[in-house]
Amino acid sequence: MTSQLELMLDIQNISFSYTDTPVIKNVSFTINKGENIAIIGESGCGKSTLLKLMYGLFDLDEGKIFYNEKPILGPKYNLIPGMPFMKYLAQDFDLSPYETVAENVGKFLSNGFANMKKLRVQELLEMVEMEQFSNVKAKFLSGGQQQRVALVRVLALEPEVILLDEPFSQIDAFRKNALRRNLFRYLKQKGITCIIATHDSTDALSFADEAIVMRHGEVLVKGDPNKIYEDPETKYVASLFGEVNEVATHLLVPYEDETHKTLVYPHQFKMVAESKLPVKIRRTYFRGSHYLIETVYKRQLIFFESEIDLPLEQEIFLGLNYL
Repeated sequence: MTSQLELMLDIQNISFSYTDTPVIKNVSFTINKGENIAIIGESGCGKSTLLKLMYGLFDLDEGKIFYNEKPILGPKYNLIPGMPFMKYLAQDFDLSPYETVAENVGKFLSNGFANMKKLRVQELLEMVEMEQFSNVKAKFLSGGQQQRVALVRVLALEPEVILLDEPFSQIDAFRKNALRRNLFRYLKQKGITCIIATHDSTDALSFADEAIVMRHGEVLVKGDPNKIYEDPETKYVASLFGEVNEVATHLLVPYEDETHKTLVYPHQFKMVAESKLPVKIRRTYFRGSHYLIETVYKRQLIFFESEIDLPLEQEIFLGLNYL
């Protein structure tokens, strides 16, 4: 980000409902030009609906959305919903099944300069490692391959803003990391503002300038993903990044109030010779670089990480890594 941030999107107290039950409730925030924003939260929290509202696919019940001080309006005001300076990638991909991969990606590119169009399509397909499928019809692709094609199709005309709804959900894990790096590097190079709705904390921690945490249609917190992760306001916020323990603070820190509780990620625990937190090992899960150890303390499950596997039913003591 530059020191002189240019405001692009301004969401002002918006609310929306499909029926009588509100889906988005009094949401407000701003997004600056060129930022990568990750919207995270449990399924049904309103992430996808929020993207659709920003794109102008629905009419707001209350509030306003502005792009560079110009209002974004819904289908009541626009014959064709959607904003020309934005591109929106839905979860259903919306590819033309009987057109080839190249035809799908180049669908909205001008035919006036055929060679330039061909090079642009090739460049985009190389980004998602789909160039070898250039002449294959979309209907013959797997779900993950279709998702990769749909992703670069919305980038073809280099929009000012791109809205991505779970863009990596069907892509193989071994390919996902490289694809994410390529995509977010490209967006930064081009200065394209990206808002991504995702359930994957990696999207927020690794690539987002800011994260927006949602629950029940409301924004709980907006800020630096690292700070949200390191100092979560609630157990719900912490749980979006993986396993988390809620432990009585006096078991970990002497002289603390017995009613106070502390959120502790598994990697923040370590085995110690003695403590106020004796636990018994119930299960172990191999995670490649470490084991996730499931233990129990007075019927409460507590997870911690260990470099080695540990015997079941063994009793140990846990303490904090940073004390």
